[in-house]
Amino acid sequence: MPAPPTSCLPPPSLSTLDPVEAFDPIVQRLGRLHPKVIDLTLERLQRLLAALGHPENHLPPVIHVAGTNGKGSTVAFLRALLEAGGHTVHVLTSPHLISFTERIRLAGTPIAEPYLVELLEECEAENGEAPITFFEMAMAAATLAFARNPADYLLLEVGLGGRYDATNVIPRAAISVITPIALDHREFLGETLAEIAGEKAGIIKAGTPAVFAPQPEEALAVLRAEANALGAPIHEAGREWQVERLADGGFRFRSAGLDWELPAPALKGRHQIANAGAGLAALDVLRPAGFTRETAALGLRQTEWPARLQRLADDSRLARMAAPAGPVWIDGAHNPAAAQALAQELATWPEKPVLVMGALANKDYGAMLALLASGVERLIAVPVPRSSAGLPPETLAEAARAVGLAAETAPNIPEALAQAGASGNRRPVAIAGSLYLAGEALKLNGGL
Repeated sequence: MPAPPTSCLPPPSLSTLDPVEAFDPIVQRLGRLHPKVIDLTLERLQRLLAALGHPENHLPPVIHVAGTNGKGSTVAFLRALLEAGGHTVHVLTSPHLISFTERIRLAGTPIAEPYLVELLEECEAENGEAPITFFEMAMAAATLAFARNPADYLLLEVGLGGRYDATNVIPRAAISVITPIALDHREFLGETLAEIAGEKAGIIKAGTPAVFAPQPEEALAVLRAEANALGAPIHEAGREWQVERLADGGFRFRSAGLDWELPAPALKGRHQIANAGAGLAALDVLRPAGFTRETAALGLRQTEWPARLQRLADDSRLARMAAPAGPVWIDGAHNPAAAQALAQELATWPEKPVLVMGALANKDYGAMLALLASGVERLIAVPVPRSSAGLPPETLAEAARAVGLAAETAPNIPEALAQAGASGNRRPVAIAGSLYLAGEALKLNGGL
């Protein structure tokens, strides 16, 4: 097992968490406990869970999802598929877009803020003055909520990596799912696909089935080796299961036991068929009650996951700001692999969009721009709110010009939309580059 990486991570700021009023005091208090140097291990969280009576041992069957891209979409498909089959589902996802309470869903409903504060205060009392990160504390609170409220399944999305991620404190899972792996968070997870895959593979448990979405060969070799070493049955895309896009926009899912033609998923983009396929493959292995072609079709049509190639209504606030340009789309693409998926979709649009983009300085924004440049009419660079790591718009605009893309800057999203509409032409507008930016756009638009 590789040694856990270390990092001098600062405690989360209130602007990053964007909490509501009652959330502020406890975030401030817990920030004092944040370790000065974080070794990405599970020891702090394990200690706290032991003090709380080991709620991690009393969870519904867990579907654990790791990967670089598509984790949240795959979890969204899994939730919709299970709920369409009549099941109640708890969910933990990250990051949030507007409110921290989005991260924790209890039997289909975002956790109530007062209840979350109550759970955090209970964890705070048990933890005392021992060093711990806010997100470890939040995982402990979520684990208490999941253990104390009945549900048929629990969907856990890894936050960072896998092996040393807080979600990996669970002793067992019903199944592990690993979505496509790409180069991202290299300062924590490694410089190569193999190193990053080694961290993602850490969620695989002994004897527990593992579903692999389509992967680069370098990553796939690591995943296979880990699963084989642990005796975990492998269900690999292109081998044990496969998806095939159909002419009508739907797709065909095939495995040893299933051969289903299904409608186009509610989430837009060709890459979402692979994410839906991973969700279907997991349920094909688990075979929960109510899992039929009819309920699967219903779940796919009802899946919701904001800021993933999301088209805003033509009468929405942001669409009115951009008029006469439009429609306005929001996508959370924030690394080269996600930018490539977005670029493939933009290539099918009849008109090139204006791209309103912000990025974090620690992302490979140059590679993202190179992938997006040919499918974009021009770029308007904006600051990324709620993050101290935001790239200056002028720097992003300069990088865009270096790949042959016309670029300008704006101080914020509303000004950028006004600039997009200033030409008087009705042209699509895409807001992308950062989930922080996507969250800010949805907040300006009035909510999720």
